[in-house]
Amino acid sequence: MPDRILLPLIVACALFMENHDATVLSTALPAIAADFGESPIHLKLALTSDLLAIAVFLPASGWLADKHGARNVFRAAIAIFTIGSILCGFSGSIGTLVRARIIQGIGGAMMVPVGRLVILRSVEKRELVGSLAWLTIPALIGPVVGPPVGGFITTYFEWRWIFWINIPVGVLGLVLATLFIPSLRGDDPTRFDTRGFALSALGLAGFMSGSTALGLGLLPKSVTITLLVGGAALLAGYVVHSRRVENPILDLALFRIPTFATCIIGALLFRLGVGATPFLLPLLLQVGFGMSPFQSGSITFASALGALVMKFTAQPILRRLGFRNVLTWNAVIAGIFVAMPAAFTPTTPTALIVALILVGGFFRSLQFTSINALSYADVPQERMSRATTLTSVAQQLSLSVGISVGAITLELTAELSGGGLQAGVFAPAFILVGFFAVIAVVPFLRLARNAGDEMSGRPPGPDAVTVMRERG
Repeated sequence: MPDRILLPLIVACALFMENHDATVLSTALPAIAADFGESPIHLKLALTSDLLAIAVFLPASGWLADKHGARNVFRAAIAIFTIGSILCGFSGSIGTLVRARIIQGIGGAMMVPVGRLVILRSVEKRELVGSLAWLTIPALIGPVVGPPVGGFITTYFEWRWIFWINIPVGVLGLVLATLFIPSLRGDDPTRFDTRGFALSALGLAGFMSGSTALGLGLLPKSVTITLLVGGAALLAGYVVHSRRVENPILDLALFRIPTFATCIIGALLFRLGVGATPFLLPLLLQVGFGMSPFQSGSITFASALGALVMKFTAQPILRRLGFRNVLTWNAVIAGIFVAMPAAFTPTTPTALIVALILVGGFFRSLQFTSINALSYADVPQERMSRATTLTSVAQQLSLSVGISVGAITLELTAELSGGGLQAGVFAPAFILVGFFAVIAVVPFLRLARNAGDEMSGRPPGPDAVTVMRERG
């Protein structure tokens, strides 16, 4: 089996665990909340705690891969994530669950970006779109089977088993990584940016913790504001620091590459909208419509099924239409589907809900695949590890903020209505996050018409970077 297929399938074991965990946890949240005697909205901490850990430790992943070898770091990451999964299953409160999810996040911080780095350094650019599709096809099995399996386990057995099923996948990933992942290292590993790591880690931790605590009443307002402001100040301090050192841990100079900068900004907005959906939709179906976790999971899995179908069509779509057309028009279409659950009611036919979620999953996955491929189109090989690190940090930050935006909007609407979490209070949250996904079209409009043509297989034209510079 060629490397362009074999390596993505191995890395997909890691993606399977991470994606599967997120989807089964979303489906099981109401049941876990009832078991712990907590509000389902408060359980968003369990969803965002691993994102926080991932964002904090991600900046070190690229340096660790260059220094110690991608294979060693990848194996260690899988082991840490698997241990975190075991601890999640033994959790007896929100606090212990959040701590176990943080351990998972530490593993995830190295697991996925280092795995992606292996592919980027091993596969030619003209084969990159296809390889990324192979990477995500097995990984999407997690979201496809996650909701129904998680719902079935939660409804008829014990929710703790939704974490323990990661164990055999983790063992398989360790074996395959040992046998087939090359021990890629950076040509000349740089000195670790300790000060930069401290500024970025503390800044991201403060800002994301503050945004997560907003609207929950778990912390005094003064503490929440201090976390937000202090985190933002530390991140601003990192920006200043990064301009004064030769090899900063987060290479912000990558934003000088037009395609990379455009994709990062567009992805931030799009993920900020899409990131709230796995939190909001199961709550709507279970708390709003009174469905069981199994019924809810049997519906929400359609999104991942639509994404799975898309992976077989991404290459021909991009070859025919080009990255710019796909990213601009598809942002609007996908954003509309993100907002569409606002129109769902308890009397909406289940078949219609499933069909809309499936189609929405197709367009959403097309957007992510296109962004992930184009982001690296003009990045030199020697800067790939830094590019994957910065991309992953931005991704986790936007997902965490997206969940918080959805939860805060939902809680405010419930308070204003005075009726608690009922079906009618979900609409504003879905509309707001859908709006964020739609406005991602703005940065993508700045792309050159031939951006990424080498990767999509379209006939070559003027250099995309030159065209964008001429546009200013």
